Amino acid sequence: MPTITLDTLGTLGTFQDSAPYDYLIVGAGFAGSVLAERLAEGLGKRVLLVDRRDHIGGNAYDHLDEAGVLVHRYGPHIFHTNAQRIVDYLSRFTEWRPYEHRVLAQVDEHRVPIPINLTTLNTLFGLSMDEAQAEAFLAQRAEPVDPIRTSEDVVINQIGRELYETFFRGYTRKQWGLDPSQLDKSVTSRVPTRTNTDDRYFTDQFQMMPLHGYTRMFERMLDHPNIDVLLSTDFRTVRERIPHRELVYCGPIDEYFDHCFGRLPYRSLRFQHETIDQEQFQPVAVVNYPDEAVPYTRITEYKHLTGQQHPRTSVTYEFPCAEGDPYYPVPRAENAELYKRYKALADETPGVTFLGRLGTYKYYNMDQVIGQALALYQRIAEQEGVELKAHEVEPG
Repeated sequence: MPTITLDTLGTLGTFQDSAPYDYLIVGAGFAGSVLAERLAEGLGKRVLLVDRRDHIGGNAYDHLDEAGVLVHRYGPHIFHTNAQRIVDYLSRFTEWRPYEHRVLAQVDEHRVPIPINLTTLNTLFGLSMDEAQAEAFLAQRAEPVDPIRTSEDVVINQIGRELYETFFRGYTRKQWGLDPSQLDKSVTSRVPTRTNTDDRYFTDQFQMMPLHGYTRMFERMLDHPNIDVLLSTDFRTVRERIPHRELVYCGPIDEYFDHCFGRLPYRSLRFQHETIDQEQFQPVAVVNYPDEAVPYTRITEYKHLTGQQHPRTSVTYEFPCAEGDPYYPVPRAENAELYKRYKALADETPGVTFLGRLGTYKYYNMDQVIGQALALYQRIAEQEGVELKAHEVEPG
């Protein structure tokens, strides 16, 4: 993976004696890295990938900690998708470890599956229901809400107030700093309720982890002679020093425009990483803590994800907060309206394309970000009159 430094840029001057980059891409996470690889390999473009952090991989970055345990610096990242094409693309850069994600929630003295399923209900209420009985049980507790506008409405309409209070209200208030009644319905609509014993967090067709970690996958993705990588650098400090034909910006769209309409709200996270002198800390990778009295939302133990064998184990406590790196766009109507103003400004800005979660102010799963980057690559190829192979074309 060709990496340059600010000192190297100094020796390059203004590129009077060398060709400029075709693309300057800001952000070395999934969006920027996938697009960089495709432009370099598929279209022969020269790309400079810039990131203010000291590593590639964005929030999916993983590394060996001081104990030698492979951990995710920015919390757990579990790959899942229903798109064969996405799996085929990433498989060029990694082998896979099969993994199905399971999450438990700590409720009083019980650890029960989340999303709520038959086991959850029977454990909490001391019952022995079958699937049909569980459906009737939930239907009896549901409190119809019409129209459904908020995250609170979604849950109460489906399963009633008691289970809403037990699993959703406290966790959501910690995660977002807002009551579910203040959040768009999309937040809790993502979490299903099951009446069978399926305890998988995701039900996607493909569920796995990169065999040697995400960082190794990104290294292989960016190992191309047409790609240079510049880390620990704010692109504003070098933008005018690096001639380029097009800019693709995967950072916060409001930051690009100097917050001229005001700041788009994001929720951030603080991570407390610990190594423990025992082989296993908890029975699954993630345990959620919906009780508001507990300051963190979840604990992650990475060896469940990676399959690593090690006499010690490392865990991460996750504390949502208002300040820090932007992780989650806050889903409220007024924020969507503010983003529309920035989007209109972006559409009027020539030579710049906004991409990814931060560039489009929307929460995407990893496979969705990859799909978004591949779709942009397809549009660029079509604009240049390049006919892509069938496996490179974004469906629909």
